[in-house]
Amino acid sequence: MSEEKKKSPFSIYWIYGALGIALISFNIFMNSSPSATIKYKETLMELVDNKGVKNVKIINQSKAEFQLKNQGVAYVNQTNKLDFPKMKKMLKARKGKATEVTFELENIGSPTNFEKALDDRGYHDYQNDTEVNYLGDILGYLLPFVLIIIIWMFVMRRMSGGGGAGGGGGQIFNIGKSRAQVYEKGKSTNVTFKDVAGLVGAKEEIVEIVEFLKNPKKYTELGAKIPKGALLVGPPGTGKTLLAKAVAGEAKVPFFSLSGSDFVEMFVGVGASRVRDLFRQAKEKAPSIIFIDEIDAIGRARGKNNGFNSNDERENTLNQLLTEMDGFGTNSGVIILAATNRADVLDAALMRAGRFDRQIYVDMPDLNERKEIFQVHLKPLKLVEGLDIDFLSKQTPGFSGADIANLCNEAALIAARHNKKHVEKQDFLDAVDRIVGGLEKKNKIITKVEKKAIAFHEAGHATISWMLQYAHPLVKVTIVPRGQSLGAAWYLPEERSITTTEQILDQMCSALGGRAAEQLAFGKISTGALSDLEKVTKQAYAMVSIYGLNERVGNISFYDSQGRDSFTKPYSEDTARIIDEEVSKLIESQYQRALQILTENQAQLTELAEQLLATEVIFKEDLERIFGKRQWESDELVEEKVIIENTSDTSEVITEESAEAENIATNDSSVEEGTEEPKENNSEETEAK
Repeated sequence: MSEEKKKSPFSIYWIYGALGIALISFNIFMNSSPSATIKYKETLMELVDNKGVKNVKIINQSKAEFQLKNQGVAYVNQTNKLDFPKMKKMLKARKGKATEVTFELENIGSPTNFEKALDDRGYHDYQNDTEVNYLGDILGYLLPFVLIIIIWMFVMRRMSGGGGAGGGGGQIFNIGKSRAQVYEKGKSTNVTFKDVAGLVGAKEEIVEIVEFLKNPKKYTELGAKIPKGALLVGPPGTGKTLLAKAVAGEAKVPFFSLSGSDFVEMFVGVGASRVRDLFRQAKEKAPSIIFIDEIDAIGRARGKNNGFNSNDERENTLNQLLTEMDGFGTNSGVIILAATNRADVLDAALMRAGRFDRQIYVDMPDLNERKEIFQVHLKPLKLVEGLDIDFLSKQTPGFSGADIANLCNEAALIAARHNKKHVEKQDFLDAVDRIVGGLEKKNKIITKVEKKAIAFHEAGHATISWMLQYAHPLVKVTIVPRGQSLGAAWYLPEERSITTTEQILDQMCSALGGRAAEQLAFGKISTGALSDLEKVTKQAYAMVSIYGLNERVGNISFYDSQGRDSFTKPYSEDTARIIDEEVSKLIESQYQRALQILTENQAQLTELAEQLLATEVIFKEDLERIFGKRQWESDELVEEKVIIENTSDTSEVITEESAEAENIATNDSSVEEGTEEPKENNSEETEAK
């Protein structure tokens, strides 16, 4: 009974207060009118001619506001035409404060003509201003509905027998509250840093933040201050959220976890309110950690494409977040972690030191890190004795941690499908093929003529890649349909940090080998090379206009990493014509090069295609038997090298599906009668026609 007596009056008074505030706001809105309004533009011009005005403002290109000087007041009192009698009454009412009255000209006509008229009269101190009466618009449209909703809530709560939290409409008062999930008092994610494989550099910085919270004296004795924020940046699936889960599991302080979209709501002002409430709770429980996943949902750069947005609710939320992170008030003891894979779109104010002091790049795992990740995800599987984890890590260049987890699960599913008691090496290879190339479709109807064309097409790719030094090493070729593809070639790309001109040219020539083989074998070409042409075109344009690898265009890059010039070209029409010419010349030269290589090895090409028709799949050993060993074989052994992969450069970056400049396809995709096969997944390349 005592609790009910305390809660019930509290809820009723909140409703009374809301009604009172609404009525007061409505009265303020209704009474907020200009001091005086004039109708004729000539009134203002006559006052300007007599040097009697000051503080002229052109509002929204439609009306003007101004004040009078002393000589203007005197002139108004002496004149009885136009709007002067009305102005005289207002000045008389204000008595000694006459020069503080603001007059409004309700229609200025053409803004250009109005400004010219002022300039012609020698008055140049006018200002252009924009005013939006948000409060008036909102209250004018929503106040009746808000009053009805509040009255309905009040009635429903009274009918339900009190103002308890479960009463009708009770949740409306919590809409501005934070929705963060809090881990404290023994509650944990059950994930520790031991569960995070790889990510050595990122883990070191995150561990240091946790260590600071556990043992601050170690750092403060030297005068160090705790970092205010750490931003985890990297491609999808690399373990950013997993690192945050490990922090929640390891830190012995309250941990607030939420997504950037949790601040987004249809109601105006809710996002900023939730930010304030989140930091209020975090400060009360300091030292504490706040983790915001996918922060790009609210942290996008302000001022972009404002004309396409009907309101700036997201910007208000971001402004409140910036203030809370590093504003006028103190924010000691609260550390902010955030994660995103779109750091390029974040606002510069959010990225500066003092808000996110550390930007930690979580890259794709290299060879050694993939081995560690495999060891984590293979633990729950029943594996065959002696499974070579080194082999698996070498077969998956470009795989993220999430991809490897998916691969291990897919391998177990394949083993179960074949009624095996243990997961074997072949199951993992089949899982790679399944993820990269898609599901086999052996029952797909293909005519003999089409099958022969596909065989020569894939044989052309295989031949060119075998004969060129910098083409990716071949793993296998198949003409068994997979997904939307009619045939595919698997390659094992080297993990490069940079790519040279020769390497790109060899990859382009290899991609054009399929069409060249069709031309050489049948004297005609088909639509099966669509994905090859798409990839080669992207590579050629990247060489000429982005990476500065063309002599005629020179050492110039037109790439815009911030995406600010998405609607305009950063070069002239003449330069565009030169770029198009150089791209065409580059592609045609590599096509002729592919034709020449295939002509010199036509017998081997035919033998390879015939074997493909007979067996439907060939491996690296078959190419060694037909062509002999590659003279560059020793340089291509990935086993002898440990290369750190850099996904922002030209080598492994290049995936077909992205239109960004870094993603200019080194991986071949597949096409069926001009239809793309979206199967590239960073690992062994597949090409399919």
